[in-house]
Amino acid sequence: MALAQESTFITLALIVVYFVVLLGIGIWASKKIKNSEDYMLAGRSLGFWLFTLLIVCSICSGMTLVGSSGFGYTSGWPGIWEQIFVPLAAVFCIIFFGSKLNKIGREKGCMTLEDYFAVRYENNRELRALSALASIAVSLVYLVGQYTAISIVLIWVFGIEHWQALLISGIIITVYTVIGGLYAVSWTGLVQGLILIFGVLLVSPFILSYAGGLEHINTVLASIDPNLVMPAFPSAYASYAYCTPEFLFSFGILLIVGLACAPHIMSNVFAAKKISYFKWSPLVAFGIYLVIMFLVKLSGMGVRVMAEDGKLDMITSSNAQDFALMYGIQAAAPSIFITGLFAVIVLSAVMSTTDRLMLTVGTEFSWNIFKTMLKPKASEKQVVLVSQICVLIAAVVSLILAINPPEMLAFLIWVGIGLMLCSFAVPLLAGLYWRRATAAGAIASMAVGLISAIGLGYYYQFVEKLPMHFSIYALALSIITMVVVSLMTKKNSDAALNDTYTGPFLHPRKLNK
Repeated sequence: MALAQESTFITLALIVVYFVVLLGIGIWASKKIKNSEDYMLAGRSLGFWLFTLLIVCSICSGMTLVGSSGFGYTSGWPGIWEQIFVPLAAVFCIIFFGSKLNKIGREKGCMTLEDYFAVRYENNRELRALSALASIAVSLVYLVGQYTAISIVLIWVFGIEHWQALLISGIIITVYTVIGGLYAVSWTGLVQGLILIFGVLLVSPFILSYAGGLEHINTVLASIDPNLVMPAFPSAYASYAYCTPEFLFSFGILLIVGLACAPHIMSNVFAAKKISYFKWSPLVAFGIYLVIMFLVKLSGMGVRVMAEDGKLDMITSSNAQDFALMYGIQAAAPSIFITGLFAVIVLSAVMSTTDRLMLTVGTEFSWNIFKTMLKPKASEKQVVLVSQICVLIAAVVSLILAINPPEMLAFLIWVGIGLMLCSFAVPLLAGLYWRRATAAGAIASMAVGLISAIGLGYYYQFVEKLPMHFSIYALALSIITMVVVSLMTKKNSDAALNDTYTGPFLHPRKLNK
């Protein structure tokens, strides 16, 4: 069901203005690009607030507004833990990866995670190629979820077909990302982040109030199923009751560590202007995201209660929960202007991650495969051009894959995060903090983690549900592989370990060479 004609007109006007602003930023940013470092890392010039909000916006995706509200709609309070886990991902990334990678990046010219791997593990081909291909693959999976979320919003607003919504969103995001690189993505991210923060603070109280307040929400949820107001479900006795204690344990690791290791998020630490930002940025990012996530999840619960009380008619499709927030604000908003503004808010959240993912795909191929392995003498102009072409290809491929998305958007997002966790967590954490980790161990652990995650994910979804998220089992295999293979192979040189500040400490320190 689309919005009423008058609401649609106002919403369209707001969306057009929003898209024009984004395209304008892209054109402005294109003039600042002089080389590949400018395109990929915005010249390592991100200030404190720009860096912090870019971290938040890179994590804040379709899952945050569309997926998380749908998760709250179906799972109630047992799903609230996600609202702590996801903000902690930003904290984990900044604290455990930030200062070391930022300093290594400046001293060694590293612009991607693969550059770091090449220096730390003294392997410039096999590990770089495997890591780049894994990054491209998981980014494409994650992109499918983002485009699906954008499509959901545009379908709700205009009542258009799914493929039409995908085409519109794909064109807009691709244009400003292709021409502006990270300069465009960072400044559009600032705009999107501010819209998201103030937008959620504005609209969520309308939904919670219209639903009858928190006490009434809890009463109605308890009448549906008493476990909907408990910290966890005692067992997996229904399709929505998978948030058991053991699943939530694995879910915490998945979101906190998996998201923190995501290449499109972690690459932000290379772009920060000063290493001193990593002192207060974790706290600021956590606080901003925590407020947003709790309000979104509570709003999803509120919409469930509104549907039970007959205050709105939810759609009957298999992914009805993904439309929860849109239908909730449509019913609760005091004016059609607020309804239109909300459409822009949701698009801001989704697009803030989508553009970053597309840029990551372009960077991974142009820098780590084309420049380093295929054509080392390529000019800066050629590298940027190849990156732009790859961004365009990534958009086309992910849009095609998004034509037939899974029933629940959140599941697709979790699959992408699970692949990131199993591919990058062990080689990265071991590389930064364990001096005995070797290149052979990194290659083997990444390969085993990625392959086993794909196999276990298929088993989990189509054969039999596992007690914990499938990625945890794959992560365990990746850890075992790293330890065994590293202990069986030659240690990397002390020079490489010292140059990359490898050891059990958070911040770079001078080591004896």
